[in-house]
Amino acid sequence: MSDFVTLDEIGAAKERISGVAVRTPLYRLERARLQLAGLPEPEFDLYIKAESEQPIGSFKLRGAYNMVSQLTPEARSRGVITYSSGNHAQGVAYAARALGAKAVIVMPSNAPAVKKAATRALGAEIVEVGPASSERRMKAEELVAKFGYAMIPPYDAPQIIAGQATCGLEIVEQLPDVDLVIAPVSGGGLLSGIATAVKLAAQAGLASPDVKVWGAEPELAADAKESFYSKTLVEWPAEKTVRTIGDGLRTQSLGVLNFSHVIHHVDGIVTVMEEEILAALRVILTATKLVAEPSGAVSLAAALFHAQELPSARKVAVVLSGGNLEPALREQLEREMVAGPAV
Repeated sequence: MSDFVTLDEIGAAKERISGVAVRTPLYRLERARLQLAGLPEPEFDLYIKAESEQPIGSFKLRGAYNMVSQLTPEARSRGVITYSSGNHAQGVAYAARALGAKAVIVMPSNAPAVKKAATRALGAEIVEVGPASSERRMKAEELVAKFGYAMIPPYDAPQIIAGQATCGLEIVEQLPDVDLVIAPVSGGGLLSGIATAVKLAAQAGLASPDVKVWGAEPELAADAKESFYSKTLVEWPAEKTVRTIGDGLRTQSLGVLNFSHVIHHVDGIVTVMEEEILAALRVILTATKLVAEPSGAVSLAAALFHAQELPSARKVAVVLSGGNLEPALREQLEREMVAGPAV
């Protein structure tokens, strides 16, 4: 692979994951439906890319399978390992099971129970550490050195970026005249992949030449925004990033390779408040038949509550990156929906 993932590599990933990862629908959210959630109609058409409909309820299967499937038989025989708060854990576990490999997952002790249970159900061995993403990575590297497992990083690898990029390729195939695509950002695998696919597709005449790609993240874990605008890769301490309800977006910094792709292809990053994430979750439950986890609702929160910070657009696609919503939080949201409007 070259320094930057190419359109040919994304196309190869698309073929590789076909039949394993789902080509997820792009649903139009009717403007009038937002009134049910107590929100004004936006000035643009809004579409939701439902990665919650993947077999593991998250986009993470795309990159994980793309990378695990390219390992040699000898490497797979030693087993694979990763570090993850939950969704990449399930992606690697699912891919390993499909390809007959052992999977070991290093997870934080505060990972949602629903994600731990799903990872175990896929046959993976879980090793728990503290809440810092750096702790997870160091423990995984220690186990690689000890047992020879093949590392499947959650975001900082070209195979992961190419796999996640297939989501962006699908968006422009489903909506060629999309003006703005918004994706959540944490370690940067999804955002770097989607931005690369969308911008390369535009250069190839497969999408609008003026299409923009923006990232969205919680303001309580805004290391990516700081890195993007300072053009310097920064790291936030774990005690700051763990404050957000978006457990999948608590990574302390962008990956090195992801950062270079983000700087090269992304047009901007916006942050959202915690109450806006919760409001977006309620919108999804009220106005659609979809389910989102907090991390998956961040891009919708950006579109609904920060339109003034985003470029003007007629058609906006937001990526619902995951739907592994904890039952207790869903019950809380549904009680609040009965009690009153979303905002």
